Amino acid sequence: MNDVTVLMVDDEARMRKLVKDFLMQKGYSVLEAADGEEALQVFEENQNKIGLILLDVMMPKLDGWSVLRQIRQTSKVPIIMLTARGEEQDELFGFELGVDEYISKPFSPKILVARVEAILNRTQTKKNEVQDYGGIVIDSDGRTVKVDGKEIELSLREYELLKYLVDNQGIALSRDKILNNVWNYDYYGDSRTIDSHIKKIRHKLGKKGKYIETMRGVGYKFEVK
Repeated sequence: MNDVTVLMVDDEARMRKLVKDFLMQKGYSVLEAADGEEALQVFEENQNKIGLILLDVMMPKLDGWSVLRQIRQTSKVPIIMLTARGEEQDELFGFELGVDEYISKPFSPKILVARVEAILNRTQTKKNEVQDYGGIVIDSDGRTVKVDGKEIELSLREYELLKYLVDNQGIALSRDKILNNVWNYDYYGDSRTIDSHIKKIRHKLGKKGKYIETMRGVGYKFEVK
C-alpha cells in the first residue's frame, strides 16, 4: 500500500496532522489542503497519483460539497467525506453526489484508516474478468460497466452495489445483507440509502434497469429477463 497517495482536506491543521500521522504509519503518502480551493488545485496537480480523498464538509472558500461536485465531473477517485454533522439527510445527500464513504466527527483515527484500507483493497483488486449479464458488461479489472456497448458512469458505491447484485443473481437480498456486504461494516443509517443508490443505478442502466427487481418486504434481486 506504500505506493498509494491520500489527499487529506480539512481546515483544521490539528486534524490533518492527526490523520496524516496515522496514515503515514501504514505507509501511505499524504498530501494536504486547508480549504476547498487548495484541494482542487492539489488534486489537479496530482490527479494521476492520488488514490483516495478524505474531504471535510465545512471549509472556507469552497465547502466539501462543491469540491466533490467538481472532482466527480472528471474522476471516480474514492472519496470519504468527513463532517461534524451526523444528520441522516446530510449522509443521504452525500451518497447522492457520489460519496463512497461517510464518517461523522469525532471519529477514531484507527477506524478511519481501516475504512481507507477497506476501500482501497476493494478498488485495487485485480480480477481480470469481463462478464456479460444480459447486455450489461462488467469489467472487474478496469471497474467499468457497459450497457449495450456504451460505458456508463458509476460511483464506487454504485459499482460495488451493482456488482454484489449480479454476483448473487437470482437471490433475494435483504437490505441489511446488502448494507453489511457492500458498505463493509455495520451500518446504522436508514435503508433509504440503498433505495437511493438502486434508483440511480436503474436510471443509468436504462431499459436494463428492470433486471433489478424490488422484492417487497425483503430487498432486491438481480435477474436477467
